[in-house]
Amino acid sequence: MNQTIYLLRHGETVFNSQGRYQGELDSPLTDDGIAQVKSIARLLKMYIQDPKEWAIISSPLGRAMQSTEIICNTLGLDEAKVETDDRLSEVSVGSWAGLTMKEIEEKWPELLMHTDHYNWYFNSPNGESYASVEERVTDWLKSVEGHEKIIAVSHGLTGRILRGVYNNLKKNQALKLEVSQDTFFKLENNNVERFSIEYDEF
Repeated sequence: MNQTIYLLRHGETVFNSQGRYQGELDSPLTDDGIAQVKSIARLLKMYIQDPKEWAIISSPLGRAMQSTEIICNTLGLDEAKVETDDRLSEVSVGSWAGLTMKEIEEKWPELLMHTDHYNWYFNSPNGESYASVEERVTDWLKSVEGHEKIIAVSHGLTGRILRGVYNNLKKNQALKLEVSQDTFFKLENNNVERFSIEYDEF
């Protein structure tokens, strides 16, 4: 069986626009975020042919579900058929949830020592480890092996790690993968293909 997974990220949220790290917290999509999801969904619609052939699975977090609702409306999918899966949820940043980088640096400077732009998330008190996220997205990929056509709605950091697992990348490679709310990815035959509304909008 030839499996295709389209992996999407939720649109921009209020916390995103304020530079606050959300983790398992939530904030609603901004007007720009709503427009992003509508544009992404219109682009996706060009590639999936019959929407009714596709399963749609979303992170249960509010910003992902709000994005999934927009995607369903754009594609003509029945929202009642949406499945949610905790394994697609965003990485928990523990005590850092809802804070800006400046606030984190002020309170936990020692925890950011010897980190870089890509791996600092995993030093959070009570946060989730990379190994834990890797394990759950690996488990999710295995659980959907029998499904031919899937649209998955997840998050920035989790989406990076999921694509890294799919392509057998090392941690430092996976964490440097692109993350954008104007982009989605096609996972098929151990390949990851990028689609962006920046260039493909019509």
